Formats: sequence, structure tokens, C-alpha cells
Amino acid sequence: MPQKNDILIGDLLIKEGIITPRQLEIGLIEQKKTKDFICTTLVKLGFATEDKVFSLLSRQLNLPYVKIKDKDIEQLIIQKVPAKFASHYKIIPIDYKDNTLVIAMTDPLDIRTLDDIRLLLGIEVKGVLASEEEIREAIRKYYGVGAETLEKMVSEKMPEEELEKASAKIEDIEVMAEDASIIKFVNQILSEAVKDRATDIHLEPFQDELRTRFRIDGMLYDINIPETIKYFHPAIVSRIKIMSGLNIAERRLPQDGRIKIKVADQELDLRVSTIPTVFGEAVQIRILSSGQFLELEKIGLSDDDRKIIETVIQKPHGIIFVTGPTGSGKSTTLYACLAKINSAEVKIITIEDPVEYQLRGVNQIQVNPLIGLDFATALRHILRHDPDVMMVGEVRDYETAEIAIRSALTGHLVFSTLHTNDAAGAITRLLDMGIEPFLVASSLECLIAQRLVRVICPKCKVPVKAKKEILDQIKDIKFDPAATEIYEGKGCEECRFTGYRGRTSIHEVLLVTDQIREMIISRASSQQIKQKAISQGHMLSLRHSGLLKVLQGITTFTEVIRVTQQEELPED
Repeated sequence: MPQKNDILIGDLLIKEGIITPRQLEIGLIEQKKTKDFICTTLVKLGFATEDKVFSLLSRQLNLPYVKIKDKDIEQLIIQKVPAKFASHYKIIPIDYKDNTLVIAMTDPLDIRTLDDIRLLLGIEVKGVLASEEEIREAIRKYYGVGAETLEKMVSEKMPEEELEKASAKIEDIEVMAEDASIIKFVNQILSEAVKDRATDIHLEPFQDELRTRFRIDGMLYDINIPETIKYFHPAIVSRIKIMSGLNIAERRLPQDGRIKIKVADQELDLRVSTIPTVFGEAVQIRILSSGQFLELEKIGLSDDDRKIIETVIQKPHGIIFVTGPTGSGKSTTLYACLAKINSAEVKIITIEDPVEYQLRGVNQIQVNPLIGLDFATALRHILRHDPDVMMVGEVRDYETAEIAIRSALTGHLVFSTLHTNDAAGAITRLLDMGIEPFLVASSLECLIAQRLVRVICPKCKVPVKAKKEILDQIKDIKFDPAATEIYEGKGCEECRFTGYRGRTSIHEVLLVTDQIREMIISRASSQQIKQKAISQGHMLSLRHSGLLKVLQGITTFTEVIRVTQQEELPED
């Protein structure tokens, strides 16, 4: 049965025209399942906004409505309520005055909860109104991710000194790794990472701490987790190893594994890697969206660059290299190219380390050096399977490079990656590996260098006047001289006060023309090749490609300089 207070509040909301009688009826049915406060339920169902509902309650019931995100709560006040109480009752202490603790809660009319808290804490408490979302965020901010789980483990398992002793015993770790609290804590870390749009999770042990960091939009951020996490480091690592099918007894060697999880109806592939360090095993988890990748039209290419690439990937033979450092989105670009040409008439085989996304209709091979299956070995064998298109995850040595290039010369279209700073640098790298210039010149069709830049947060995006240094950098680009207004992000909760949310790519697309081929054969420097490609009008440098995105209001000048600082612009 609905509580009397819930019906009273529902009637108030109907009277003010915020919800309809039918919406209240649906809300009360849903509330029976969730056991939430009626206002929280109505907001979650989308029948009313948080501000309207809580502002009305505040006026009608004479209860203060508090915006927690506007407050800076002292740690001494936070310490008055244990994390497990805050999490269980969905409350956050915000002030302490006149020997009374002021706590923010979604339902300050809930006398039973107030009495429970008063009894548990042994002090007088007073409830004020706040939204559930803001309370949840405040618990995470002030107590840390999984604080109540860690607090429970410390209090229930054993004293801290005993925990330190147990962390050295394999049998204790195995038992702890299967404990419900450890399982819950690891799940909380994974859920938090997905919620924060993190691409990587780093767990790094040091002498007195276990540092936890998320990589969000390409930048690493420390995550607030209670210090007691250090006592559970071996158990947490073992739990992750169990999930990814690794050997939990082996701590001396690096290991790699995979986990498939589902978070909020989203299927995710996690790539797990462990390495032994002085203070224990460090864990890195790469988060990949299962089966989701970007199309060629959506990876940030300019119209001109996209047309060049679409033309090149339709050729029957040749080799296309995507270059850039680790984490610059090379795999995404390769998958987008393969998806574009994937059809029933084309046989595609890939050799990858690791296979990051599954492509329907594509034969994908995972290399395994432990059994001798490397890129070169796999490449030799797949030629017997009559492929039209091949993708080699990375060219690392002479043997792989030679087989890939000879495959391109014998009627196959080959895609691969190289670790070089720019597009022209890939030519120098191939020559340095020992590949003959005439083979490079004959097989190369296109070179694509790329970087990822952060996108300005749409919520806090504001126009600013372009400085002279920016205008000087873009003097060679065709643009409206009057359009000197660019954008920056002020920083807000949506973007973690960074001013950026999400990423896009900038590209340098070098089309290998007859003139470029002649320069390759004569062993011209990468800088000379780059200058020729720009002078032919086919290519913009990475810096200029980024500056165009600055003018379009997509990213900032500072961000472009950060990711292209190694680039030297060719002189006129």
C-alpha cells in the first residue's frame, strides 16, 4: 500500500499541474517495485523535472531544498556518518550546528529512517530535501568509489594488521577473491568506469597505496577510492584474473586475458593485462564496446580526405598504412575502411593482436607468439585462402613488411599500421627496415597519419576571440578572415570541469602520386615528401587539419598544439 505521505505529495503535484492523476497512478505502481520515494520515482519516469518537484515540496512542506553540488562539505562532517550508512539510507551529511547533524535525503518526512539514523549515530539529526542523483554523486565524491563495500570488508574480515599478513598467502587470496564483497567492489569499479566513459582502468600498486586511475578522453584521472583498498590489492587482482581466465597463482610473469560483461544493457569487451612490479601486480583494463565501431563518415575525416580514402580502398590491389602512436585510433580507422568495402563478393582476412572488434563476414585471426603464430607466419598462410583484402594489425619487422608489400603487388589490397609521427615518416620506416625503394614505391597507395583530439563540451561551450598566434598559424588555410571567433569549454559537471567531452580525430592523408613514387625511389627525405604532398594540394598537415577543427568550433587551439607538438610544419 502507498504511504499516506506519498499520496499527499502526489495530490500536491497534481494540484500544481506538475503531473496528471494518471501519471501519479503509474508512479505509485512503479514505486511498489522500487521502494523509492514517490518524487524520485516520478522524476525517473520522466513525468516531472527534479527542480519543479523538489521546489514545490520545499514550499508546501516548509522543508529546505538543498543543492548539494553547490556545497563544499567539510571532511569532519562527512566522517560523522560511516559510508555504509550513507549508502544504505541514501543520505549525505552536509552540516553540523547546535549539536544537530543536518543530513540531505530524498524523503525528509520518513520518520522511521530519521529515528534509525539518530539511534545508530547517537546524535540529533535533522533532514533536508535533496535529489537522489546529487546524493549519490556526493557519496561517490566524498567517500570514494565502493567505500561502503571496503568499509564492510575491513570491519567484518579482520583487523588491518591481519589483512596485511593475509595478503601474502595464496590460499587466503583465493578465498577472498571469491568473497561477495570483493566481487561487488570489482563490479563497482567497472560500472563506475563505464559511467565515466573511461577507455582504460589502471590499478597500480606502490609502497603505501593502490593507485586507481581512469583514462577519459585520452587523459588519466585519479579516482577517489578509500585508502583501505591497499589491503585488498591481491584479492582484487585475483578476482580480475578469475574473471578473465588467468592463472591467479602466477604473479611473476605478465598475463593477458579478456572479460565480457554487460553494464546497463551495454555489452562490453574488457582486455586485461597484468604485469609484475616491485610492490605487486599492476592491472590495466581496456574497455571496448562489443560490436560497435565508427563508420568512415563518422571518424572525423574532412570531405576531401574521405573522398580520397573511399577512392583508394576500392582499388583491387596496393597497400594502405595508417600511422600514429598507440591510442591514436588507428584500429578504428582500419575497421571503418574494412566495413565500407565488406560485402559478399569480397573475401577479407585480418591478422590482429588483439582482435578488438568482431566484424560480420570477416575472417579474423588472433596472433599467439607462444605457439609461433606471429604476423609473418599468419600472413604466409592466409595467402593460400584466396583473400581479396587483408588487414595486418601492425608491421613490426622486415619479414612482415616484405610479405605484406609483395602481397599488395600480387593482386591483394592490404591494410596495416606503423608507429610513425606523420604520414611521410612511414616511407622512411619501411626503407629503414630494409625494404627496397622500388617495392615501396610500386605497392604504396595511401598513407594516413592521425591523432585524437578532445571535443569541446557542448554544455559549457562559449565563444572567445581568436588570439594573434592562432591567426598566424592558420594564415595558409582557406577560411573567412572575418570569422575570428573560436570556442572553448568553461568546465562543468558534465565534463568533469575539463571543458572537453568526447574525442574526434584529425588526419594527414598522403596520396601516393607518380611524383611521390619517383621521390621514394630516389630516397628523398620524409620532410621533402611531405612538402611535395602539401604543395600538390592533396594533403593538409596534422596541425592544419586540427586548426580547421578549431575554426569549426569542434576543438581548441591548446588541444591541437598538445597532440601535434612533435610536428614541424614545412617551410614555404
